[in-house]
Amino acid sequence: MDLITPNWSEVKNVHAVSSTRDGGVSLGEYRGLNIGDHVGDDWIKVEHNRQRLMQQAGMPSAPVWLNQTHSTKVVALNAPTSKVIDADGVFTTTPGVVCSAMTADCLPVLLADRQGRGVAAVHAGWRGLAHGIVENALNYFEGEVVAWLGPAIGPAVFEVGDDVRDAFMSEDANAHLAFRRGRQTGKWWADMPRLATQRLNLAGVDAVYNSGLCTYQDSNRFYSYRRDGVTGRQASFIWIEE
Repeated sequence: MDLITPNWSEVKNVHAVSSTRDGGVSLGEYRGLNIGDHVGDDWIKVEHNRQRLMQQAGMPSAPVWLNQTHSTKVVALNAPTSKVIDADGVFTTTPGVVCSAMTADCLPVLLADRQGRGVAAVHAGWRGLAHGIVENALNYFEGEVVAWLGPAIGPAVFEVGDDVRDAFMSEDANAHLAFRRGRQTGKWWADMPRLATQRLNLAGVDAVYNSGLCTYQDSNRFYSYRRDGVTGRQASFIWIEE
């Protein structure tokens, strides 16, 4: 199974991993390790994939799964739960609670206190990122935070309209640095990792690590909604050692 680990080194007592589409039993459009139960795949195969992922990654409990709606809502949990939570981010200070963010082009942002006292997983689509989901997650932390940006659609292929650029520019004038003119008037190539880094830096997070992995361009390794439409989901996870 092909699992990705953050390239940070100064975080204590924290485990983090991102899944790919390698190592699962799903078929057809969902070929591989699809862990999304809302995309039309066979639920039995999805559950098998989730159990296999938990075992391979050494998770201490089942992940906290989110019903993600591109909101800015982040919840804090102090125990594992089988309930699907309506939010786009989850934070915990409790060892053994596995936070997750499911993606298929959107940006997964993993956050950790350097001392391993708190962690969070954030699903950052452009709406959530523009309107403050990263800042909402950071509000839960007390210590110095390190961030990792997981696999997401890359700046060479993520074309958006003026509305997306305007949403970021209204919050930070320097956001223009993360946009290049697109193929026609009113279109822009957007750099989501750079936009996230800008927002993290403004919020006081200087240690930002970027995976540099593009979901759209690597069909063998990643699911991509923009590329395929009907497709599976990968996810990024983070937890504090028990």
